[in-house]
Amino acid sequence: MAHSTPIALTIAGSDSGGGAGIQADIKAMSANGAYAASVVTAITAQNTIGVTAVHAVPVDVVAAQIDAVLSDLDVRAIKIGMLFSPELIDTVARGLEGFEGAIVVDPVMIAKSGDALLQDAAIEGLTQRILPLATVLTPNLPEAARLLGQEEAATVAGAAEQGRALLHLGPAAVLMKGGHAEGSDCTDILVDETGVLAKLSAPRIDTRNTHGTGCSYSASIAALLAKGHTLVDAVSEAHGYLHAAIRAADDLDVGKGHGPVHHFHEVWA
Repeated sequence: MAHSTPIALTIAGSDSGGGAGIQADIKAMSANGAYAASVVTAITAQNTIGVTAVHAVPVDVVAAQIDAVLSDLDVRAIKIGMLFSPELIDTVARGLEGFEGAIVVDPVMIAKSGDALLQDAAIEGLTQRILPLATVLTPNLPEAARLLGQEEAATVAGAAEQGRALLHLGPAAVLMKGGHAEGSDCTDILVDETGVLAKLSAPRIDTRNTHGTGCSYSASIAALLAKGHTLVDAVSEAHGYLHAAIRAADDLDVGKGHGPVHHFHEVWA
C-alpha cells in the first residue's frame, strides 16, 4: 500500500568533521523518522577542534538547490541553519517565498570552537528576512542576547522574557535553549504570543562531546513537524532524543576536541 513519506529539508552549511551542520541535520532527521534533503549554503573546513576555512556557495547555486528540491519533493518542514552572509540570507528568503510548511530557524552564529559562522553584516538581514518566516526560532542564550542586543539571560525567567522579546522580530514561536546556562539542570522554554507552551528540563551531562547539539535539536524538530507532530510534541520528543544522544556521546571516539553527539544511539553503540 502506498504511503506518504515525511520529507524534511535542511538549508545549512557543511561540516567536514561530520558533527554539526548539514551532516548532523541529515543524521538527526533520519534518526527521527524523516527523509532528509539538503541545500548547502557554505562549505567549512571543520573538525572537533575548530573551523579553519569557510567558503560561501555561490548564490545562484544555492537558489538552484532550493528550486530543485522544492519543485520535486513534497517537503513538509524546513530547518534553516548557517547562512553566513547577507547575500545568502536574501537568496534563501526569496527561494522560500510561497512555501507553506513549517520552518525551524536555528540562528547559527558561532561554532562550538568559538569560530564565527555568521558575518556581522548579516545579522540585520537574518532578523528582517528570515526570522519572520519561522514557525519556531531556536536560539541558545548567547544567540538570543546577540539578536536582541542585550546581555545573556542569567535565569530561567530571564530566558523566558527574552524569548517573548524575540517574538517581536517575527517568529511564531521561540524555543530558548538553556544549555549555556549554569546549574545542574538545563531548561529549555518554548513560548509564543499566548505565553509559555512548554518548559523542558533535564540533568546536565558532564561531557565535552556536545558538538552539533543545536543543529541536531532543530533538525529533529523539523523532522517531527514533517511527520505531522504538533509544535509542542515535536519539541518535547526532540528534547528527549537530544538528551539521549548527548548521554551516549562518550560512547563515540571521534576527534581530539568537542566530539559529536551520538545521533544513532538507538541503532548502534
